[in-house]
Amino acid sequence: MKSLKSACLGDSLHIINIEVSLSPALPAIEIVGLAGTTIKESTTRVKAALNNLQKSCEHAKLPAMRVSVNLSPSDVKKNGSHFDLAIALLIMLQKIHFDNDFFVFGELGLDGNVRSNAELFSILLFLSTKAKNIRVLVPQDIALKAAMIPNLEVFSICNLEEAFRFFCDSDFAKTCAVTATHPLFEHTLNIAGQVFVPNTNYELNFSDIKGQDRAKRACIISAAGMHNILFEGSPGCGKSMSAKRLRYILPPQSLDEVLLASAYASLNSQDSDFSALRPYRAPHHTSTRSSIFGGGSQMAKIGEVALANGGVLFFDELPHFGKQILESMREPLEDNCINISRVNSKVRYETKFLFVSAMNPCACGNAFSQSLNCRCNERDIARYKSAISAPLIDRIDLYVAMSEISANDASSLTSQQMHKQVMQAFNAQILRKQNQLNGKLDERDIARFCQIDNASEQVLNKAISNYHLTQRGINKTLKVARTIADLSSCEQIQKEHIIEALSFRMR
Repeated sequence: MKSLKSACLGDSLHIINIEVSLSPALPAIEIVGLAGTTIKESTTRVKAALNNLQKSCEHAKLPAMRVSVNLSPSDVKKNGSHFDLAIALLIMLQKIHFDNDFFVFGELGLDGNVRSNAELFSILLFLSTKAKNIRVLVPQDIALKAAMIPNLEVFSICNLEEAFRFFCDSDFAKTCAVTATHPLFEHTLNIAGQVFVPNTNYELNFSDIKGQDRAKRACIISAAGMHNILFEGSPGCGKSMSAKRLRYILPPQSLDEVLLASAYASLNSQDSDFSALRPYRAPHHTSTRSSIFGGGSQMAKIGEVALANGGVLFFDELPHFGKQILESMREPLEDNCINISRVNSKVRYETKFLFVSAMNPCACGNAFSQSLNCRCNERDIARYKSAISAPLIDRIDLYVAMSEISANDASSLTSQQMHKQVMQAFNAQILRKQNQLNGKLDERDIARFCQIDNASEQVLNKAISNYHLTQRGINKTLKVARTIADLSSCEQIQKEHIIEALSFRMR
C-alpha cells in the first residue's frame, strides 16, 4: 500500500490521506471514503491518462488487479477534481520507494496533462495556516500564485509523466522547485516595514465626471479611510459613475489582502489571477438573500458581501432592495464579518468592505431637479425611503446630496490627483501603526487614535444635542474627522475637521 496527502475544503479545511492498494480480483478502480461525484469521475480520467502514457512509461500500465483507493478520514465528505493526480501517481508508484511527505494536487486531462481547478488556490491558502514548511506539488498554471503563499514549498509539473519523474528522480525534482516571483509583486511599496501592492490602473477616471466637487471630496475621504458612503441625487447626476470609480483610488493592498481576495474569488469558482485592484461587487436589487450573504441548502457558500471583502460593495437604487436584505446588512457593516450557519456547515467570512449606495431623492427622481417637476407628494417620498431604516443610515459614514449637471460644469480632479491625496492619508494611518484603516477602527482604537481638542469637543457635544447623534454616530463622526485630519496632515483632530465630518452626516 502506498499513500500521499491532499486536502479538501468544506465548512473548513480537511487534510486527506490518499491510500492505494492492489488486490487479486477483477480489474477495476474502486474509490471509498465518502467521495463525491467529481472524485468518482476520476476513474475515467485516470484510466485515460495512464493509457496515453503507457507507451513511454511501463509503470503507467494498469495492473490486472483491483485498485482500491481509500480517502481518509472516511467520515468527511470530499469533492473536487484535484485528487486525480495523486490517485494516478499512487497506481504508478506501487513498486517504487518514494518520499510521500508531499501534498499533491491536480486535475488530469485525458491526454495526461495536469491543470488546476477553481477551488485549488483557496485550499492551498488555508493549508498554509495548518503547519509550516509544507511541501506541495501543483500544476504549473497555478505555481506562481501558490509560491506567494507563506509556509509553502512549491514544486510544479506540467503532466503526469513529469509528476512520476518528480518522485523517482531527485535531480529532476530539484528543477521543479518554484523560486520565481509573481509579476504583480515585482514592484511593491514599502511603508514602515510593511509591503503593499500599488495600483496604477485608472481605467475609469473621475475626470469623466463634470462638476460635483463636493461628491469628489466625499469620495476622497471615503477611499482614504474606507468609510461607507451614500449618494443621493437625480438620475444622471453621476452617482453610479462615482461609485464605479472609487475602486481605482482606494489605498494599496497588503500581501495578505491580495491572497485573501484571490481565495474568496476561488471559493466562488472564479479562477482569477492576482490583481492590484481591490474587488468590486455590484449585485442587482433583485438578487436573493442567499446570493448576497451566502448560504445554500447543503453547504454555506460564499456571497457578495464576502466577495467584496477589502474592496467595494455597491448597492444601486438602494430603496429597491428588499427590506430583509437591507436589515441583514447591519451585521456585516458593524462587525466586519458574517457568520453563516447551516445544519451541515458553519462558516465565517470577513466583510471589511467599503459600502457604497446610491438612491434617487424620490420615486420619480425629480425632487432635486430645478427644471423638472416632481410628481411625488410627501407620502410618496416617505414610502419610497421607508425601506431604509434609521439603524442602517446610522452605519453610513458619509452622505452626499448631488446636484444636477449644468452646462457650465467642467472636469476638475482626476483619479490620479485624488489617489495622491488618498495615499497621503493612507501613509499617515500606517505610520501611526493602526491595524485597520480609520473607517474600520473599533471603540478601543477610536479612543487611542481619534483624540480631539477642547474646541472640537465643544462642537461635537453641541452636535450630539442638536442632531441627536447615537454613540455609533459619534464614533462615525470621529473616524471621518480622523481621516479629514490625515488628509490635512494634522496629527490631532481639530475643530474644522469635526465640522466637515458633521456636514456629511445624514439628518
